[in-house]
Amino acid sequence: MRILIIEDNRDLATNMFDFLEGKGHVVDAAGDGITGMHLALVNQYDAIVLDLTLPGMDGITLCRKLRDEGGKSTPVLMITARDSLDDKIAGLEAGADDYLVKPAELREVELRLRVLYRRIGEQTQTQKKLAVEDLCLDTLTCSVRRGDKFIELPPIPYKILNMLMLRSPQVVKRDDIEQAVWGEGRPDSDSLRAHVHLLRELIDKPFERKLLRTLRGFGYQIASPDVPDQ
Repeated sequence: MRILIIEDNRDLATNMFDFLEGKGHVVDAAGDGITGMHLALVNQYDAIVLDLTLPGMDGITLCRKLRDEGGKSTPVLMITARDSLDDKIAGLEAGADDYLVKPAELREVELRLRVLYRRIGEQTQTQKKLAVEDLCLDTLTCSVRRGDKFIELPPIPYKILNMLMLRSPQVVKRDDIEQAVWGEGRPDSDSLRAHVHLLRELIDKPFERKLLRTLRGFGYQIASPDVPDQ
């Protein structure tokens, strides 16, 4: 996952940053509300860890602005020393998806983030038709077409394309794709590369505008050529 930590306690933020990065996540951090708000708006994150008490802009205001003005649905885990029921209700009403009271175990923080990420993914799966430029995928009929040409995809390339289009234009990590496609029984490291190669041959090679990108060391992305690399 790509995670944003908005926390003004430097020691806590550093510990959380190091722990999540050690678990394989890509992590950004901000020490105040204004910087955190800027990062949350200009970047694509899978989840946000948000402190309630922040300089510049408090967590309640940030979360509300993120939802109401920024139009962002990124899952938010609010983590704070405030433990009253009123504080929890205020955080959830502002748009937070979950709430943890400090001091929180880092393992629980990561678990809560994974649950939020999985829940959002399951909700997104209900979308029936996905489109990026002239590439369309219908999840009801499992059909794929580009322009007026229908494309037959084998099951695994279809699953990969479905995941990439659901999260477009976000870059999807290799580990996330492998987990979604194969679960714990992951194949050797070349299998995903081979399936992506086949997918590219079918949906991109015959067409002028290329939509499938490989970002070495990160993962894969379906996006318009006009969208800059992330």
